[in-house]
Amino acid sequence: MDKSKKSVLITGGAGFIGSHLADRLVNNNINTIVYDNFSTGNKKNLVNCLKRTNFELIVGDLNNSKKISSILPRIKTVFHIAAYPEVRTGFENPEIAFNENIKNTYLLLEQIRKSNVKKIVFASSSVVYGDAKKIPTSEEYGPLLPISPYGGSKLACEGLISAYCHNYGIQGIILRFANVIGSRSKHGVIWDFINKLHQNKKKLEILGDGTQTKSYIHISDCVDGFLKAADSKNPVDVFNIGNNDRTSVTDIANIVIDKMNLKNVKIITKGGTFDGRGWPGDVKKMHLDIKKLKRTGWEPKLNSNSAIKKASLELINETD
Repeated sequence: MDKSKKSVLITGGAGFIGSHLADRLVNNNINTIVYDNFSTGNKKNLVNCLKRTNFELIVGDLNNSKKISSILPRIKTVFHIAAYPEVRTGFENPEIAFNENIKNTYLLLEQIRKSNVKKIVFASSSVVYGDAKKIPTSEEYGPLLPISPYGGSKLACEGLISAYCHNYGIQGIILRFANVIGSRSKHGVIWDFINKLHQNKKKLEILGDGTQTKSYIHISDCVDGFLKAADSKNPVDVFNIGNNDRTSVTDIANIVIDKMNLKNVKIITKGGTFDGRGWPGDVKKMHLDIKKLKRTGWEPKLNSNSAIKKASLELINETD
């Protein structure tokens, strides 16, 4: 790597979204440093980057402020993706979301404000909207009332980033993702269904009543939107990244069954909450308004069902 040139830093860059972003930046000849502790990420996800001269992998925790501070003098933009990714487990252990999301974001911001880094791009989530009363839900919607510890932690991070940007002359871009799917993902509904069907090819259990409807975006479209939003010149800006449509959990189940070439699979709805959610804190209906990001010229190439079909095939191939 040419250390005379400023680099971008991706926290959590060995994970699902981070590794795809790293691939794109490296292919665009941008000096890229990935910082990851491999708690959920995997070095295999970076196989396309590791031999490139404009790439560097640094293993470490975000709570290691000394290590972070030693890297930041070389950085112009931080893509902050590192987080605990599971919405579901936050109900059982909310402390994980606090430590991995809120506390680590605070520690990172503390080092950024002491450095010459001028921009942070943060991977937030649609779950900050909670049970939105207006669907599709735009960035202007409020008040934001998350219904899960994970959603609360993401909103807290947004608040910290906004405060630091306004006080310390940093630019902040906040990206609220719909359900991002595709290769290298190791959690989420498609991954769960594939693994359940590997164990039992005749029966598939769906958590909740199966009518949960959400928007899904393929990782390739997500990265396109990620980079478009990152070009914003506003001091603090917020963008939804999702799709023009949404689909149900039952539809996803049928797509996965079809892509696995299975027949006569019995779909069973099980567990969940009294009102049909998959688990406490599960947003039952989610659809982001993406008109703001589309005004930059970005448009998802795959609708929700097409993205699910593509992601299903990718993940089936990875689990075979």
